[in-house]
Amino acid sequence: MAFQPVVLWTDALIYLLLVLTAVTVWHTRRHEHLITPWRRVARSRTAQIAMVVLSVYVIIGLLDTVHFHPKTGEDEQGKPIYSTEVLSLFDQLAGPLRTEREKTYSAPFATHMFSKSNIELPDGTTVRDFPRLKYGGAHLGDDVSGKGADIVVRGMRGAFEGALLWLLLLFALCRFRPQRLRDLLTGRSETPWHYAAWTLLIVLLLGGAVAELAAKYHILGTDKVGEDVFYQALKSIRTGLVIGTLTTLVMLPAALLLGIMAGYYRGWVDDVIQYLYTTLNSIPGVLLIAAAVLMMQIYMANNADSFNSVTERADLRLLFLCLILGVTSWTGLCRLLRAETLKLRELEYVQAARAFGVGNFIILVRHVLPNVMHIVLITIVLDFSGLVLAEAVLSYINIGVDPATNSWGNMINSARLELAREPVVWWSLLAAFAFMFTLVLAANLFSDVVRDAFDPRLRQQR
Repeated sequence: MAFQPVVLWTDALIYLLLVLTAVTVWHTRRHEHLITPWRRVARSRTAQIAMVVLSVYVIIGLLDTVHFHPKTGEDEQGKPIYSTEVLSLFDQLAGPLRTEREKTYSAPFATHMFSKSNIELPDGTTVRDFPRLKYGGAHLGDDVSGKGADIVVRGMRGAFEGALLWLLLLFALCRFRPQRLRDLLTGRSETPWHYAAWTLLIVLLLGGAVAELAAKYHILGTDKVGEDVFYQALKSIRTGLVIGTLTTLVMLPAALLLGIMAGYYRGWVDDVIQYLYTTLNSIPGVLLIAAAVLMMQIYMANNADSFNSVTERADLRLLFLCLILGVTSWTGLCRLLRAETLKLRELEYVQAARAFGVGNFIILVRHVLPNVMHIVLITIVLDFSGLVLAEAVLSYINIGVDPATNSWGNMINSARLELAREPVVWWSLLAAFAFMFTLVLAANLFSDVVRDAFDPRLRQQR
């Protein structure tokens, strides 16, 4: 084989989350009362636009979740030899963005380095000037006067390719029927799919132009060690999605189980669970996370031989951070579920089930749990953006993900030291802010629509 598959801890949990999502979708489609709120979400123009943006992030994150060891050669017996380096499918597709590194800083679309250095001329003399980049704009040669025109031409070519891809995708979705495509783009259906279609066009136009330009230029510049900032920002998407989703997977079982039990059984069970989450809430979250991360760092330093690569070490720390964030964030949902269960246990259909001798477990599973799932879903969607921002804050104060892991927090942390330079190295900070802002904004807009569709009180008010 040309590669050896590798499944990291976070990869396995992401695959599990995908399976759970597929099962949930299958179950939802079979029940009309479950799919009706999602139809209300689909009829929202805001949700259509936000879903396209979120889908782009999810696709990039999933491509970066398929890991493998690349093949480097064969031994004397013809058996393959694999590298210890762990790459992803996204790394393979990125190609030059990952491998073409400069010496140090360069500005976006630059053809020369950001700082002057000594350059030895062919005649042996030394001058101090801005050295030519090895890869950025290398196709232009020594004459870079046509850089502006080249950027425009390549950008237009990439946008045209993106538009063609958009047409092919829509034709395929409409089963190559022009009338259905016309109806889709003009919004002649109850669901405003045309908002998603036109948003996808904008995304593909930008994506095509960026892909064409990134093959020849560092469109967002390079960092201190010459790595492409645009590549770093794209690689950070997976970290943000992992923090936002796996943390939910960690905290959801405890919140569901303890919240429902506290509200249904009351008495000493309720007292014990309330004491548990009240005590946990009294501990400052940042201090608890810092202490846990420090313990993890000591463990990894004392057991360095247990990790085959830097990637596996960084992945374990990322998983541990998800666990700690899950432990410190389940209490809020637990309180909400306890309060809702206290109300549900007094309703007539629950009292009737108890009067007929139905067991407590059956009542919890069939009557209580389905009627609190709207709170669970709303809380999960609303907490996603907060967890993404939490990763950036924790990495900024050096208690977040491993420094070897690409994340927006690490980008901001490294960029803050360069703001005092003259001139300022601003592009790393801007790239991290732009990508994180877009993801959080799309998640917040989508969560607002989900809350309006699933919250029965808001529906009654409308």
